[in-house]
Amino acid sequence: MSELILIRHGQATPFEADTDRLSPLGEQQARTVGEALHAAGVRPTHVLHGSLVRQLRSAQLAHQPGWPGATPEPRLAEFDGDGLAAHLAPILAGRDPAFSALAAGVNAHTGGPERNRAFQTYLEALAAAWQAGTLTDSRVEPWAVFRARVQAALADMLRLSSGSTVLAFTSGGVIGLTVALTLDAPDASALALNWRVKNASVTRLTFGGGRVSLDTFNETHHLPPHLHSWR
Repeated sequence: MSELILIRHGQATPFEADTDRLSPLGEQQARTVGEALHAAGVRPTHVLHGSLVRQLRSAQLAHQPGWPGATPEPRLAEFDGDGLAAHLAPILAGRDPAFSALAAGVNAHTGGPERNRAFQTYLEALAAAWQAGTLTDSRVEPWAVFRARVQAALADMLRLSSGSTVLAFTSGGVIGLTVALTLDAPDASALALNWRVKNASVTRLTFGGGRVSLDTFNETHHLPPHLHSWR
């Protein structure tokens, strides 16, 4: 049997001008998850990372002695959250007064838990419309394209030789979708799972003989309490 270990990148900077970089906390998280996997005896045969800076940097910081070099796998990139906010949100706000009010609520908060709660509600509504295919823009990757590339990446990883141990540094949307595909769950489940994936968490799949099974989801026991975060 073989193992695929999906690792969400460390905390990034979603409310800053450059959203695709690790925060100081995110850097600590990435180092810690690598050290914990190494201490637990994980010896990967393959290390992959998506094309985003936060995914690459997490793989670099997590790297341990004896691990192979990390290989880019662009299909592990997250869906375009910035594009959803910049290009799709104005379209939806123009159609839907309730969503327009949600967007105004996000802007009314300057920080703290209140802004996080308002932003999560706003993002869930926006992503659901994007996933349904009722909200499109040529500058934003459609849900169907995102789904197809993640499914293709997963299929290729599952074709690796018996005894492989694959570390894949990616993001919450990719992890949520991978779990939903593994469980043959509805697409809506992929987004529901995505919202729960913590930074630097570990999700494990076992595969071989044409089968794949979910072993664990969203492990965070390797992170001390002060290193826990969702966003």
